[in-house]
Amino acid sequence: MRRWGTALAAIVLAGAGLAGTAGTAGAAQTATAGTAAACATGWGSGDKTAPSGNYKPLENIRTGQHECFDRMVFDVKGATAADQVRFDVRYVDALHQDGSGDPIPVNGGAILDIRVGAPSYDYESGRSTYPGKARQPLPGVNVTGYKTFRDTRYAASFEGDTQVGLGVRARLPFRVFQSDGKVIVDVAHSWTAAR
Repeated sequence: MRRWGTALAAIVLAGAGLAGTAGTAGAAQTATAGTAAACATGWGSGDKTAPSGNYKPLENIRTGQHECFDRMVFDVKGATAADQVRFDVRYVDALHQDGSGDPIPVNGGAILDIRVGAPSYDYESGRSTYPGKARQPLPGVNVTGYKTFRDTRYAASFEGDTQVGLGVRARLPFRVFQSDGKVIVDVAHSWTAAR
């Protein structure tokens, strides 16, 4: 009888150990799923637009690297969270300067043509508010080592819009949104949710 009791106790303990291991494995799978969800890229690669908004001058353009995407931020001078800024962002086969139509070479496997309704000058004074030069990389922006971004080119400030070419590794999903006077463009590192 003692042997049966000892054997039964061993089986119960072994079962508890397996259940604990299964719980740990389940937690690991949940953590992995949570990580994958953090990189969800259901943004698509179609055109993104906000057709109307206030025109305030562009102050700066900057970039940053994130775990799941690379980011470009357009700082609009004097704009607040209540101000809407017009934008039109789309993939193009080649970047053509607004106004002249001149081609501007942009390195990368794909090109995003980004137009933001914020001129690079002040309407009232006519003074420049952003020092971009046509056909040149964005001043102060270095995308060396980025996972997705490959090149930046200032195109023009024409009829109230600032136009920028963004060279990316490939035609990848992207999103555009506004936050507190900024227009933000995120381009995913891949089409999948995995990092």
